[in-house]
Amino acid sequence: MKTSQAVAKRIKDLLAQKDMTQYRLCKIIAMHNNTMTNIMTAKNKSVNLNTILLISRGLGITAAEFLNDPIFENADLDID
Repeated sequence: MKTSQAVAKRIKDLLAQKDMTQYRLCKIIAMHNNTMTNIMTAKNKSVNLNTILLISRGLGITAAEFLNDPIFENADLDID
């Protein structure tokens, strides 16, 4: 799995936990829906830390909480 896919999966999981739509998150963080769609479909090869911070804040969590998931501990995670 690529890092961009792992980030997309983590966002999807957190959205489900928070009972929030992708559209609502975009509105909260003032991100274009197309940008979020590119992240969620892993069209972006990577996601920068500023984007992780922005998404984390929109979800009401810290970046550390965002990254605190076994998906990011996978030794087979393909770093782009």
